[in-house]
Formats: sequence, structure tokens, C-alpha cells
Amino acid sequence: MTQLKEGAWALIVHGGAKPDDPAEHEANRDGILEAIAAGRAVLEGGGDAVDAVVASIATMEALPVFNAGRGSAPNEAGGIEMCSGLMDGRNLAVGAVGAIRCVAHPVEVARSLLPEKEVLLVADGALEFARAKGHEAVPEGFLKADKPARAEAVHDTVGAVALDGGGNIAAGTSTGGLDGQKVGRIGDSPMPGLGYYADNHIGGVAFSGDGETIARLALASRVMARLEDGEAPEPAIAQVLARLPGTGGADADGGGICITKDGTLGWAHNSPIFAVAYMTHEMDTPKAFLRKDEEQK
Repeated sequence: MTQLKEGAWALIVHGGAKPDDPAEHEANRDGILEAIAAGRAVLEGGGDAVDAVVASIATMEALPVFNAGRGSAPNEAGGIEMCSGLMDGRNLAVGAVGAIRCVAHPVEVARSLLPEKEVLLVADGALEFARAKGHEAVPEGFLKADKPARAEAVHDTVGAVALDGGGNIAAGTSTGGLDGQKVGRIGDSPMPGLGYYADNHIGGVAFSGDGETIARLALASRVMARLEDGEAPEPAIAQVLARLPGTGGADADGGGICITKDGTLGWAHNSPIFAVAYMTHEMDTPKAFLRKDEEQK
């Protein structure tokens, strides 16, 4: 856990809560470091937290190792439907898309929704909005993960939380869904208060894991309430994650990342793997881990 001085910047990203696949360790670690580099460039250049989150997540959407964007999982009909959400802690603006198809970067579409009245657009409506805003269109086949399908439905999601030099906080997520999910399925990822939340007066959080259980527990809102009561990020995240198995069954797990308004960084998970990288203005290089016990060594 790291605490920053006032006016400093911080960034934390995750590449998803997922099963342990040693063949993907290097790609996961490299990918989250790429994501940190993209967001860092924004923050070091004086950019804002929203742009840093979008840059970090868009980087992961372009890497097939992550279940987002180009690495998305096919649904039961063999199609790709993605979800993404983004929140600006300055004014609580939210932009989110659900079951969107054929765009390279769902998080960039979500960003375009921030100034709009609507919070969430889905399916054809989301795609029509993306086209109207000029977002990059790609063939569906481009988005399918070029890797063997796992026996279990993998529920990983990528995410990022940033604090900029002006004290602004943003949080976002992006996911390619579950292998074999029902057509039209939307989990926690695009829903504020479920998979993510940001408020300059409190902090920002982003989750990955069993989306249906995270949604039923409104996990992000529970952590935000704990933070507002003065609890530190890591115990706050760990305590809410501990409720997943009891609500969703033994296989319900996940992970979360957080930055508080004073720049305290934290993360926790109860999934086998949770790829996380973070950096602050005081660090020469970022730190990256595939599980929490690596950080504690």
C-alpha cells in the first residue's frame, strides 16, 4: 500500500481475475506493464484521470491475452458482445456500453458517452452511437481470442483507476464476456456501483470476477461506503470479496483495485490470478504482479 502527497498522480490497472495458466504469465505481466505505460504517459504529461484510464484500458483491449476487445470470448451463438464502463469522479458522469459488437475499443465508446444524458447504451443502440461518433469498426472475427477455449467460463475483466495531478479520480472497466454466455448477457462491468465507481470525495474502484455475483452484491458501492467510513482500501476490498463464494457459490471469486482521494493505492483478490500493475509519481518504474503474495515477498 502506497500513500501519495497532495497533487501527485497515481495509476493502478488490472488484467482480470482468472484461473492460473502458466503459459500466459509472461503475456499477462507484459500486458499490464504496457497498460501502465500508456496511462503514465497521460499523467506525466499533465493529462487527466479519465484519459489515463481510457489509454490504459484501450491498450489491454488491443492485446489478445486479455478478455476484452481483441481477446473477447464468443457467446453461445459464436458472436462477440463486449461491455465497458467509465466514470469521472469530478462530476459523477458515467458512460457505458453493453453487448456492443464490432468496435475495436469499447472503452473509447464509453468515454464518448460521458457528456451525454444517457448512462448506458446496449447492443444495436450502442453500435449506432459508436458509428455516429466515428469509432473504429472491426470485423467480428478480429475480436475473437486466438487461444484454446477453456473448460470453464472465464469471467475476467480488465480495469483501471487513476488519480491525476489535479486530484481528479476516474475508474473504468472493459470485458469480452463469458465463453458461451447467452446472447445479450450483461454482467457487472458496465454498471456503476457494481463493477466500478469513482468519486473525487472518496476514491475509485474497479473489479473483475464473477459478474453476476458482483452485480448481486453491488460490490463497488460496498467498497466505496467502507472507504467513506475511513477503512483502508485493501481490507475494504478483501472484506467484500469474501462475500462472493457465500453468495454465488464456491467458484465465485474476483479481485479489485482502488485509489483513495488522498492517493492511497490498494488491491486484493481471492481468485487464483489477478494481474495488477501500479505506479505513482514518486516511483522510477512501475510494479507488476500476478498475485498478491508476489508483492509481499
